Amino acid sequence: MNTMSYKGYTARIDFDERDSIFVGRVLGVRPIIGFHGETVAELRAQFIAAVDDYLEEGV
Repeated sequence: MNTMSYKGYTARIDFDERDSIFVGRVLGVRPIIGFHGETVAELRAQFIAAVDDYLEEGV
């Protein structure tokens, strides 16, 4: 399993071959937090934005 970490949160990363994109999902949180990107850099930026948005909502 491929993962990314940011601010103590970990995301599982998969590659969607049909759409040629990377797809991620933050693990260990109640709401489903998903994100995607065409490149690793874009995927990482989307992961950071998703976690920051989640934290801003007042976990």
